[in-house]
Amino acid sequence: MTNIDTITLEVADPAAAERFHSAAFGPAVPLRFRAAQEPSTGFRGFTLSLVVAQPADVDSLVGTALEAGATTLKAPAKSMWGYGAVVQSPDGTIWKIATSAKKNTGPATREFGQVVLLLGVADVAASKKFYADHGFTVGKSFGRMYVEFESTSPVKLALYRRKALAKDAGVAPEGTGSHRLAVNGAAEPFTDPDGFAWETTATAELS
Repeated sequence: MTNIDTITLEVADPAAAERFHSAAFGPAVPLRFRAAQEPSTGFRGFTLSLVVAQPADVDSLVGTALEAGATTLKAPAKSMWGYGAVVQSPDGTIWKIATSAKKNTGPATREFGQVVLLLGVADVAASKKFYADHGFTVGKSFGRMYVEFESTSPVKLALYRRKALAKDAGVAPEGTGSHRLAVNGAAEPFTDPDGFAWETTATAELS
């Protein structure tokens, strides 16, 4: 089984991005930062999610993200699936903070159970096969709509149709240029059908 070790965000100011994410979500999120090399406009084709235990945890993390400089794309609200919100960091990264629970069971915490990297792809079935061929094990699959891969690391990989992912994030689906994202954990570097770049963890540590 292939796993994601860390995620590298390409940003205009790596030090500022690191300060924001630490203040917003704490130091436990497995992120790296490096100066952006390519221009990018509009939706960059991915979101990152923090999965938490209860609605109070959503509110807590959204609150510190906004205090640190994030903007609201979707305010905290109940849904069919639970409770969640979407915010955008100053560097443009879209974050969803969500729980499947609809009621609190204790005091709010800033803990999260998992980070989910959700890639918006043109053809879910084709990308599913691509990643399976690269060693990923399918955990959940809903036809050509959504695929989630198994993971033993803090970061889980999932695939969603690009337009559906943009709608879920509360943004327009149009976008051009770089994803400004590199995924770290591949045995050998590769680029997927939608242009998402994977690097070895050793390469990420040198950047």
